[in-house]
Amino acid sequence: MDIPGLSMHMAQSNLLTDVGTAMLAKSMEQAEMITNSMTELLDASTMELSVNPGVGANIDISV
Repeated sequence: MDIPGLSMHMAQSNLLTDVGTAMLAKSMEQAEMITNSMTELLDASTMELSVNPGVGANIDISV
């Protein structure tokens, strides 16, 4: 049994797992930030519609 080789392989495997977990955490943070931004944007547009409910409802086009 190759103990040093097994130890190196386990250390590399643990490192890859740690890197993958860190990358997943970072992408989850980014997704949460995007979700919060989209929610704020939708809330702002909903407020605009409630203040001016008729804006954009009719379009006059003549050819």
